[in-house]
Amino acid sequence: MLPLGRVQSLALELEDGRARSTYGSGELLRGRVRLELRGALRLRALEVCARGRAAVHWLESRSVGLNTVYCYYAACQTFLHRRCRLIPDNGEVTVLPAGRHEFPFTFQLPETLATSFEGKHGSVRYWVKAKLHRPWSAVKKAKKEFTVIEPIDINTPALLAPQAGAKEKLARAWYCNRGQVSVTAKIDRKGYTPGEVIPIFAEIDNCTNRAMVPKAAIIQTQTFIARGTKKQKKSVVTSIVGDSIAAGRREVWHGRALKIPPVGPSILHCRVIQVEYSLKVCVDIPGTSKLLLELPLVIGTIPLHPFGSRTSSVSSQCSVHLDWLSAIPEQPEAPPEYSAVVSGPEPERSLAPPCPNELGSALEGPFFAYIQEFRFRPPPLYSEVDPNPPAETMRPRCMTC
Repeated sequence: MLPLGRVQSLALELEDGRARSTYGSGELLRGRVRLELRGALRLRALEVCARGRAAVHWLESRSVGLNTVYCYYAACQTFLHRRCRLIPDNGEVTVLPAGRHEFPFTFQLPETLATSFEGKHGSVRYWVKAKLHRPWSAVKKAKKEFTVIEPIDINTPALLAPQAGAKEKLARAWYCNRGQVSVTAKIDRKGYTPGEVIPIFAEIDNCTNRAMVPKAAIIQTQTFIARGTKKQKKSVVTSIVGDSIAAGRREVWHGRALKIPPVGPSILHCRVIQVEYSLKVCVDIPGTSKLLLELPLVIGTIPLHPFGSRTSSVSSQCSVHLDWLSAIPEQPEAPPEYSAVVSGPEPERSLAPPCPNELGSALEGPFFAYIQEFRFRPPPLYSEVDPNPPAETMRPRCMTC
């Protein structure tokens, strides 16, 4: 009877040499299970499973009379659940000798996956787990996490469309109207990638009697959904502060630059977790609440094509029709006669140079004298016959000359 050997190490390793084990939707997940034994081992099965899911959970307290009631909210959505049996459990015991053993595995990732995410009330995680089943022993496990990035191409008509908005507010203080404040802002497109610069075009009108300071910021909104209830967490990704606007003045931003820092992409296709971005232009109004103008943003992973957003946006909204090419005749028609287009002495008068009395002394000098010598003459009538045929007595040129 073989002695029960001890497992020295059980580890998982992902192949393909990927940095930080990052994968995309629809790719192959390759790896191997490394098993090192000090002695012979009797085992029943060895399996590997790939999992990925989004999970949210939070606790809320409510007051009911004199008591406090706690409500627990939780929900999850599974994106990946694959299993591979490297040593199947067929009811018999398999004996592995001492030494190192490797068992390769491959998983096909689904076409639709959410980007890996870690938030305050939830997360999106992916991992690979190996389970070693031995008789009369606890299951030995090894776990390896990996990252998934959902591809979001910003070169689409929806994300290349310009975003604009306008908002106004009446400033009040102690039931007295202090004037009106209005904001109009526009950005070139909706989709951006980290590291890009957003040029902001805005106009801020301060019709009050107090100075105000405009600001712009990128806001990240995390939404967690469970049991029909939403929990949101907002944070400022980056911001800029404009110059102070005096009373009764207007401030114009001609493409004020706002750079996007390294942030995670938007998560839009998950039932329990959503990560959204927006550009907010706000004005601090003394004595009352802020004036906020919000423009939606989508942070993608596939950057803009080198042709630029303007070309892509125009080409996506306009279609080129080439049906008119079939209407072009093979043989061009003869041009009309000159007399059919313009008749009478009027064209000669219209084409003649103006009189010096009409133009004054500006056309005096040698240049005007040269114009006076030039006259427009009507072209000859169109004819299929060459008016100057070659002479019959002309001898052909010798090629050897």
